[in-house]
Amino acid sequence: MEPNLPDVVLWSIPAFVLLTVIEMVSYRFHPDEDAAGYDTKDAATSLTMGLGSLGFDLLWKIPILAVYMGVYELTPLRVPVLWWTVLLMLLAQDFFYYWSHRGHHVIRILWACHVVHHSSRKFNLTTALRQPWTSATVWPFYLPLIACGVHPAALAFCQSANLVYQFWVHTERVGKLPRPFEYVLNTPSHHRVHHASQGGYLDRNYGGILIVWDRMFGSFAAETERPVYGLTKNIATHNPLRVATHEYAAIARDVRAAGSWSERAGRVFRGPGWQPVPRPGPEAAVPVPAPVSVEAAGGPAPVRAEAPASVTAAAPAPAPEHTR
Repeated sequence: MEPNLPDVVLWSIPAFVLLTVIEMVSYRFHPDEDAAGYDTKDAATSLTMGLGSLGFDLLWKIPILAVYMGVYELTPLRVPVLWWTVLLMLLAQDFFYYWSHRGHHVIRILWACHVVHHSSRKFNLTTALRQPWTSATVWPFYLPLIACGVHPAALAFCQSANLVYQFWVHTERVGKLPRPFEYVLNTPSHHRVHHASQGGYLDRNYGGILIVWDRMFGSFAAETERPVYGLTKNIATHNPLRVATHEYAAIARDVRAAGSWSERAGRVFRGPGWQPVPRPGPEAAVPVPAPVSVEAAGGPAPVRAEAPASVTAAAPAPAPEHTR
């Protein structure tokens, strides 16, 4: 029997709106010159991306639910929906969310989906709503839960709860919390690091609700210097269609320009910053004459001719057009 669990996201919409308004008002009456703050066009793009993701998610859920239900019917295991099993399912879902999130940062074709969420150079509560339209890449990471007997509806509830929790961590209005909270939970401080584009902050703090996974698996970084938000190569557009697809287009360009099948595979399945090892070009044969003979005793030492100045190294391959 399908568990009867509430739609957490739907019930949270009034809180989303209220908290966003409060944050906007706080910037008006208590501005912070160092904070990224709000930009009207940027906030509108984030809202548009969020609304669009709701529609596209409905399309993706049809085949994904079919796969989940097929696996659920095949497994003999069943996890009952009780108060304590829900807590365990939330913990397990957060664990697999960590690996899904990490995978979407280190595999470029997955990054093409997730880069949407990092494409804003602002960091506020509307940034939480900047969601991708191609989230069909997420479902394989949760198959182990379904195979262990977690009902797809229970998984959807846990995913929604995780998503709702992460809304409030997208803010600069909250500083660091007391140490016990910062050690265990994903907080605004930790998530600011995650959205930063500085080298020391890149690919850190993947946790959804808990930050302990990052501490366990070596991907944690504490907030020290003020983050600079966005991508290492930012996109200069507020067009939602381009925001949703720009990295896919960059992958297509790189694959088209690749010189081998191994490079094509690397452009798709390796990290966003991956570069093939440049192959040296054919070296021109430069004849080297024999040393000049010196007849007179005590004359100058033999002279060896130098290679012509026209012989140069092969030019390096152009950098890919991906964003990171």
